[in-house]
Amino acid sequence: MRIAYVAETHLHNDYVTGGLELARLTGARYLVPADAGVSFGRTPVTDGDTCEVDGHLVLRAIATPGHTPHHTSYALEEDGRAVAVFTGGSLLIGTVGRPDLVDPRLTEHLARAQHASAHRLAATLDDEVPVLPTHGFGSFCSSSQAEADATTIGEERTSNDAFTLDVDTFVKRVLAGLEDVPAYYTHMGPANADGPAPVDLTPPEAADAAQIAERLAAGEWVVDLRSRVAFADGHVAGSFNFEGTGKLATYLAWLIPWGKPVTLLGDTPAQITDAQRELTRVGIDRPAAAATGDPATWVREGEQLASFPRASFADLSDAHERGGNVVVLDVRRDSERANVFIEGSVHIPLHELHGRVGDVPDGTVWVHCAGGMRAAIAASLLDATGRQVIAIDDSFEAAADAGLSLTRP
Repeated sequence: MRIAYVAETHLHNDYVTGGLELARLTGARYLVPADAGVSFGRTPVTDGDTCEVDGHLVLRAIATPGHTPHHTSYALEEDGRAVAVFTGGSLLIGTVGRPDLVDPRLTEHLARAQHASAHRLAATLDDEVPVLPTHGFGSFCSSSQAEADATTIGEERTSNDAFTLDVDTFVKRVLAGLEDVPAYYTHMGPANADGPAPVDLTPPEAADAAQIAERLAAGEWVVDLRSRVAFADGHVAGSFNFEGTGKLATYLAWLIPWGKPVTLLGDTPAQITDAQRELTRVGIDRPAAAATGDPATWVREGEQLASFPRASFADLSDAHERGGNVVVLDVRRDSERANVFIEGSVHIPLHELHGRVGDVPDGTVWVHCAGGMRAAIAASLLDATGRQVIAIDDSFEAAADAGLSLTRP
C-alpha cells in the first residue's frame, strides 16, 4: 500500500496542518483548493476535479464554501457511486464549521454559504453516504456542539440545523451560538499558508532544579503535565498545571503569550514526548527544556514544593455556612454561565484569567469550572501569583445537591 494523495479541504485556522509534511515524506500529490493562498508547491483543485486512486476509486472535489471561502469537500467514488464524503469543516456531525475564522466582515456571508453548501452535498449524494468531517464533538472550530462519532448524509438531513432550518433562521442561530475564538488561531492560518516546516520531536534539553528556577525568574512558562491531583499535592512554585491527558494544546496555546519559551515537567519521558507532538499541532514547536521524575528534584536544595487544597461543592457549601470571606471564581465560558451559576460568584472565563488576575477579589479563592480540569489550570495561575486558592475538583451538577444557591437567568 502507498499514499498517493494528501488532500486539504481548506486552509486551517485552528491547527498546524501535517498535510504538507506527510506529502513530503511519502511523495504523495498534495491536493489544496486552488483559491487557498499558499506559498508552496501543491496540486490545486477546483470544483469537479477528479483524481483516480486506482482503477475503481476516484476522489471528486466539491466546492463547499462557508467555513472558509475556498472550502472544498471530497467525495470518494467507487465505480461512479459515492461511498463516502470528506466534508472537512463544512458539514460536521449535527452542526457545521464556524464561519467567523477568516474575516469578521465575511461571517454572515459565509454562514449563508454554509447553508447552501450543506444542501448541495445532500442534493449530490445519496442518504446512505457516510460523512467524514475534520472535527468531532468538542472542537472550537464547530459553530455548535453535538455528541456523536458517526453520521450519514441522510442522518444529517433529518437532524442538522443546516437542513431543518430556513437559511435566515439558520444564520441567526449560528451567529448567536459562536463562542470566543482561541487567541492562537490568529497564528495558524499564516503558518499553514507559508507551509509548516518539518517537525522536530527530538527530546528537549534536560533541565535541573537550578535551570527551572532560572527560567521562572526570566518570566518563562514552566508547565507541569501531571494530573491535577498530583500537582495540587506538590509542585514547583510558579509553575502552571496543564494536564497532559486534558486539552493540553488548546488551553496552553490559548493562554500562553505567543512565542513565550516553555519548559515541560512530567512523570515520564513518554509524557513529555506525547506533549511535544500535541503542541506542534498548535505551533508550539520546541520546548525550551524538560524534566521528569520525582518533583522534589525540580526544586533547589532547601526549597519546598508548593501545594494547595482540592475540594468539592459540598465543601464550598460548608464554607459558606461557616461565614467569612468566601470568593467563588467561575472560569467557565460565557455560554455555560448563561444557563446557571452560583449566586454571588465572580465570572472570569479561563482564557481571560491570566490577564485579569487583578480582577479577582481579595480572600481565599474557591475556583470551579464544569468538571475540574479548567479549575485546576486557573488555580495554578492564581497560585503562581501568591493567591490562596482552593481548586474545586467536582462536577458542577453537584452544586445544587450541595445546597448552594444557584441563579438561572
